[in-house]
Amino acid sequence: MKTAVVILNWNGKSLLKQFLPSVIKYSQKAEIYVIDNASTDDSVDFLKEHFPEVKLVQLDKNYGYAGGYNRGLKQIDADIYALVNSDVEVTQNWLLPVVKRFENEPDTVVIQPKIKDYKNKKMFEYAGAAGGFLDFFGYPYCDGRIMFEVEEDQGQYEISKDIFWASGACFFIRKDTFDKHKGFDESFFAHQEEIDLCWRIKHTGKRIKYEPASVVYHLGGASLNAQNPFKTYLNFRNNLITSLKNLPFFYIFPVTFSRLVLDGLAGIVFLLQGKPKHTWAVVKAHFGFYKRIPVTWRQRPDKIIKKYYNRFSIFIK
Repeated sequence: MKTAVVILNWNGKSLLKQFLPSVIKYSQKAEIYVIDNASTDDSVDFLKEHFPEVKLVQLDKNYGYAGGYNRGLKQIDADIYALVNSDVEVTQNWLLPVVKRFENEPDTVVIQPKIKDYKNKKMFEYAGAAGGFLDFFGYPYCDGRIMFEVEEDQGQYEISKDIFWASGACFFIRKDTFDKHKGFDESFFAHQEEIDLCWRIKHTGKRIKYEPASVVYHLGGASLNAQNPFKTYLNFRNNLITSLKNLPFFYIFPVTFSRLVLDGLAGIVFLLQGKPKHTWAVVKAHFGFYKRIPVTWRQRPDKIIKKYYNRFSIFIK
């Protein structure tokens, strides 16, 4: 299967310099692309000079994660897209197990590798770990990570399994699946668009898998770190939009009302932590969500799966 490893870049020269060599070294059987979101540093000149083997797709402005990939991938021909964050180090043999699984399992359309912490390689990494799930309230969590607590990799997640969502940090998807679902929701800009896409894919009965034989290391926080209130805003708003778009009808009111209370408590916690900008970000996220309700409602698919959550609460493991 023709595979394209695709990295989205925006002002990430230092990350490309640090992490792109591992991608080139261990991706010999794939074509490597960088989609540039109109960087204002010298990323593009750096790529042309030092990595001429990498194919470059240049966009006219910064479209974020969702829009950047949607536009860039239209210019890339492949059977499988491997969407890789610019702060990810890949390892030897990271592609082969994933490609084999796609070849042997026609109903598997999205795959996530094992994602570990670049800063502490014994640990799983927050953004994806050993595969993503949702709790009853629509909050995402992972095997290997609950809330802000990550686990050490002690071989406890060495079996491939079905998951609900795959992390955008390293996200394998069939081209025909990406095209069928019209890619990511560009209104998200960044954060949780991969969860929304995976949920939409789940409605069609296709499978999303975790493949532990493929291992990558993620630095994390390279674009927006956890201290940035805009990240808080996007995470809360986009998660609410995702839930309204995809929840079974009879869960919409109880989940949305519960989220109003739980997100309010999160805002209070931010305030007690001396982070009033994050509290305000939660408030703005809810108003941003309410404003989008008519548009989001029209995006609800005709067929919606009833079973979406793996546990009733993220507070119960």
